[in-house]
Amino acid sequence: MLEKILETKRDEISKLILPDQVEVPHYSLFEALSNPNRSIGLIAEVKKASPSKGVIKEHFDPVEIARGYEVGGADAISVLTDVSYFQGHRDYLKAIKTTVSIPVMRKDFIIDKAQIDETVRIGADAMLLIVGTVPISKLKDLYDYAYSKGLECLVEVHAKEELVELISEFHPKIIGVNNRNLKTFETSLTQTEEMADLIPDGSIFISESGIHKKEDLDRVLRAGASAVLVGESLMRAETPETGIKVLYGGEQIATST
Repeated sequence: MLEKILETKRDEISKLILPDQVEVPHYSLFEALSNPNRSIGLIAEVKKASPSKGVIKEHFDPVEIARGYEVGGADAISVLTDVSYFQGHRDYLKAIKTTVSIPVMRKDFIIDKAQIDETVRIGADAMLLIVGTVPISKLKDLYDYAYSKGLECLVEVHAKEELVELISEFHPKIIGVNNRNLKTFETSLTQTEEMADLIPDGSIFISESGIHKKEDLDRVLRAGASAVLVGESLMRAETPETGIKVLYGGEQIATST
């Protein structure tokens, strides 16, 4: 599946037309996750569909969902912009970015500097880079290029070998461990627990996928995660605010009175 997605991305890049620059305020993902609203930070994901689950939310209003996440106390928002496999769009991110006042991250398969230029122009504060999509030396080049353009990066790994390879090359400021096996699409929080000790000091450690309830949050927090990235369980909730409240077991945001 990953190779199929990357083949599609290479085709999209060959036809990419850069949009006009969106002028919007910017917010730091690193700073937001360094001072989370609750005991563990939350990147809440705007996600209509996925290759493994199909359509997750039929009534899909990305701006409405993002507003709900902000009201519910999410620290940041992740927006799927892949069209072919996740039914996302870069216009969703542009619309969300002009609506909320928290960091917005582009989640896509970024393998070329042209996509980074596109990410800047649609107004994103941060973007995803995935270890294994390009050679690690190229990933470092993309990371450095993104930061030179004012974009922060969440660098994601799916296996311990990938994390070892990554930190032998450089230490990203934000590292995500995806609990989903890209070969089987099964998820296990053991991924987070087994890789926690390898996360470099100073890097923010995010646990991604397979997080559905308070017990899951507590488990990855004990393992050492600073934040979680959650999509499906929040998208399936009655409202985004309700989804966050249930996920955190009613824990209030720190700024509330």
